[in-house]
Amino acid sequence: MPELPEVETVRRGLERRVLGRTISAVQVLSPWVIRSDPRSFAREIGGCRVEGLRRKGKTLALELESGNSAPCRYLIVRLGMTGQLTLTPSESPLLPHTHVRLLLDDDGEELRYRDPRRFGMLRCSTPAEAEKIFRSLGPDALEISQKEFEQALRGRRGAIKGWLLDQSMLAGLGNIYADEALFEARIHPQTPAGKIPDNARILLHKAIRKVLQRAVNLQGTSFRDYIDIEGRPGNFEPRLRVYGREDKPCPRCSTPIRRVLVCGRSSHFCPRCQPRPRRIAPPGKPRKKRE
Repeated sequence: MPELPEVETVRRGLERRVLGRTISAVQVLSPWVIRSDPRSFAREIGGCRVEGLRRKGKTLALELESGNSAPCRYLIVRLGMTGQLTLTPSESPLLPHTHVRLLLDDDGEELRYRDPRRFGMLRCSTPAEAEKIFRSLGPDALEISQKEFEQALRGRRGAIKGWLLDQSMLAGLGNIYADEALFEARIHPQTPAGKIPDNARILLHKAIRKVLQRAVNLQGTSFRDYIDIEGRPGNFEPRLRVYGREDKPCPRCSTPIRRVLVCGRSSHFCPRCQPRPRRIAPPGKPRKKRE
């Protein structure tokens, strides 16, 4: 699933290749990925110029200006599990599961939204609606200060892994980078979030920023579906230290990596580097996915 580094890579690609260009026409091939009326979506976005790009956590927003008296709009993009937003020559054949085409008015290129599992979505929003969406998210995981992070953890009863995945608490982390950050900080994923000592909270905050920045610098992680806007996979997978490495040796101590379910999600950890706490957080229910 695309997480913060993957979405940030897409944002940077759009900033480099699409900022300032105009969406001349919109073709909705699969209306179920549009979280509004598809005809209104196409009408409101068509003819607009991309004036800005914004990301918070895993949510991306393209600021659109119509060039007339109409108010600006925001194209909200959530890639979900398998969503892809690519810049493609208009004459290229359509791949299966291509749901939306945004034709650009120059150079014969278009943005295509493709999503085999259809958990992602596109939405045209007013500025007020876009702000409401962003306010519903917790602080961005790359931008939250150490003080804000420590305060947010205090008093939390659930497992730290579940807290890290809660987008209303901290926006941007998913299974991959939560596991990697916890390993970096030497914290077991079932540790009660509110019981983490102050020094370990500092280490975890630093670990999150370190892991995310490394992944951003390498254009994210690709296992199967994720690609950047030019169709290239991310380069971070060889740097993964615990995620997806069950039974393989820990890169620190060679102990086999283990996997355990935390809040309904697979969590990978080293039992020696991340010792199991005496008190395990009570199991939590997986949160429903946001639209």
